[in-house]
Amino acid sequence: MSQPHIAQKAPFPVAVEAGKSYWWCACGQSRNQPFCDGSHKGSAFSPMEYKAAEAGTVYFCGCKHSAKAPLCDGTHKSL
Repeated sequence: MSQPHIAQKAPFPVAVEAGKSYWWCACGQSRNQPFCDGSHKGSAFSPMEYKAAEAGTVYFCGCKHSAKAPLCDGTHKSL
């Protein structure tokens, strides 16, 4: 698998806590989207850490093609 699997063509809104780390699934195969569950093992993909600077809602990329990963940049609209 050289391209990530598109988990969904929309972002995942997640309420995050300030100072907490979140591990975003980069391969798109996780059953715990948008977070990693280890499904990438054996592939070229690795999860990406997102450390929340402040509490609030963050929009994690669901299509796995964002140039601003792990956050959504709207790329899913062109897929």
